[in-house]
Amino acid sequence: MTQGTDPSTLTSRTAVQLLDGYRTGAFGPVEVTRAALERAEAIRPQVNAFVRLLSDQALEQAAASQERWRRGEPRGLLDGVPVTVKDILLLRGAPTLRGSRAVDPAGPWEEDAPSVARLREHGAVFLGKTTTPEFGWKGVTDSPLSGVTGNPYDPARTAGGSSGGAAAAVALGAGPLALGTDGGGSVRIPAAFCGIFALKPTYGRVPLYPASAFGTLAHVGPMTRDAADAALLMDVISGPDSRDWSALAPAPVSFREGLDGGVRGLRVAYSPSLGGQVAVVPEVAAAVRRAVERLAALGAYVEETDPDFSDPADAFHTLWFSGAARVVQHLTREQRKLLDPGLQEICAAGARRSALDYLAAVDVRMDLGRRMGRFHDTYDLLVTPTVPRTAFEAGVEAPKGSGHRRWTGWTPFTYPFNLTQQPAASVPVGTDAAGLPIGVQLVAARHADALVLRAAHALYGSGVTPSGS
Repeated sequence: MTQGTDPSTLTSRTAVQLLDGYRTGAFGPVEVTRAALERAEAIRPQVNAFVRLLSDQALEQAAASQERWRRGEPRGLLDGVPVTVKDILLLRGAPTLRGSRAVDPAGPWEEDAPSVARLREHGAVFLGKTTTPEFGWKGVTDSPLSGVTGNPYDPARTAGGSSGGAAAAVALGAGPLALGTDGGGSVRIPAAFCGIFALKPTYGRVPLYPASAFGTLAHVGPMTRDAADAALLMDVISGPDSRDWSALAPAPVSFREGLDGGVRGLRVAYSPSLGGQVAVVPEVAAAVRRAVERLAALGAYVEETDPDFSDPADAFHTLWFSGAARVVQHLTREQRKLLDPGLQEICAAGARRSALDYLAAVDVRMDLGRRMGRFHDTYDLLVTPTVPRTAFEAGVEAPKGSGHRRWTGWTPFTYPFNLTQQPAASVPVGTDAAGLPIGVQLVAARHADALVLRAAHALYGSGVTPSGS
């Protein structure tokens, strides 16, 4: 094994590249893990991406992996690859505080979430837990417990959320792979703001346990530098788990199979503003249009058209706010005083919703799902901006002067596809004049996760790393 490899070259590699290096003996998991941990420590004061680093455990896992590679007996698809876990998902032996001072850190913490368990089975190295807003309730990442998470390109701006810590960690080289969760855009929003790739899979494709109080809005998804790494991660975390009664059967083939198939012949619907419903910043609109033009140049049949639905914000709010009220229902009066004030507001709003209100929102959801099902009878992919703007100031739920109070006001492209349970990815497609990343969203019919990954891989095969990182 080559000694003295430059740590900066190790932290800039994708998981696929790291595994190639392990196979050839160019470097090993211990060297890579040490470099990733050093990077994670270095960025903590810069962007506040981690609530907890697991340095000792990670190095022990890396040493065991390195011995397996030395014997030519790697455990699985990700043996020795560093990964981070959003602090919403259970990780055995580490507190999962979910961004809240109301959660007792004493535990016990004796169980892995399904996606974490699959990673452990495949030999992944757990670097630590990444930041989240309290209980993952909003589209930016700040909490009473861990403070504000900043953007890798400008720490004074938000990383997005709710998987903001995960996105910042990947963007800045603190592990090439991250697990995030997405109930209304929470892997795609921070991916767009931080210049990385993220996929919200079809609901049930990645098992989830414990079940989310937000119900079938909540997904687990990969956050990576590129679609190839996401496909590899999906091959691991999409394995079945009996604890999730709503999980899908195993995927019929590897997500890596056909990844290089391109987009020639695909029918692509390009909706720049959901039929004029969304005001998109000109630089974002221009970058997304260039991405669509690239799809056309690669052989896709592109038509500018809009899906047939109006903004489902009211229905989403009923489901989301009711879920939030359920999250905190067990807390005492004193514990509730510890909550983020914005979370307290939406919990109160959710508690006022009736069962009939909830069922009316479910009706809207079912109609939206039907409309999108019919839409995808004609079009293989829908392309939109991921977010209509680039990252704004950190520490606020909505941009100042925007007129929005809640995060859903500036994320109209993401949450509709949690209602419909469709696979949707954010792909980095450049930066604005201030150097802030821009993302394009690719959406496909339910169960067409592999198609989203293939189109993303064709559009943009490798991710962006901030200058100076």
